[in-house]
Amino acid sequence: MESSDKKTKVLLVEDHAMFRERLAHLISHDFDMSICGETDNIRDAMDLVRTAQPDLALVDITLKGSSGLEFLKDLKAQGLRVPVLILSMHEEMLYAERVLAAGAKGYITKHENSQTLLGAMQQVLAGKVYLSPQMTDSLLKKMSGQDVSVSAMKRLTDRELEVFQLIGAGKTTREIAEILNLGMTTVDTYRTRIKEKLGLRNGTQLQHYASNCAQQGLFTLEKPL
Repeated sequence: MESSDKKTKVLLVEDHAMFRERLAHLISHDFDMSICGETDNIRDAMDLVRTAQPDLALVDITLKGSSGLEFLKDLKAQGLRVPVLILSMHEEMLYAERVLAAGAKGYITKHENSQTLLGAMQQVLAGKVYLSPQMTDSLLKKMSGQDVSVSAMKRLTDRELEVFQLIGAGKTTREIAEILNLGMTTVDTYRTRIKEKLGLRNGTQLQHYASNCAQQGLFTLEKPL
């Protein structure tokens, strides 16, 4: 058997102590890997990434006072590199898309069996991205429908697209007016034009459509064009 210092080093970031203990035992004994650190919060996790230098981080998407998404953003902001496999109770593609866009190398639900988890970890360690077959299928179906959304958005003027992006980011009319230095009446006019061009009946449909486009990665939410 190889010595522990040559084993794959895994960092566990999970705020449910009992689940974390079971996971640590599984990885150490059944997977023959090494747990180089455990924590339930992002601040300690960032410290452990620096000091323990894990080969892989298993991170719960929901943490005390924060989330796995914030961990991914902090890693990127501080220039730290470690493959991250996100653990979650949620099967929805919404969550998977968000963490992958933030830099995660995989997304797996907690109800999967141990062999599936091992396979996911090995795939991420090999430099690949892991998604369950069901999620991969859902993602491909979504991607196949993106052309329609892109074609529809081409009808918008540059300013209308700016407003549309900010709607997708969850901004209110007042916030959009402040960001773009426009009057609220002008923003309302743009909203009306956008609804007409995209064939949307009301503000609710506009909000949902813009949010869905953002989640599919059709435009960035960080700042408009």
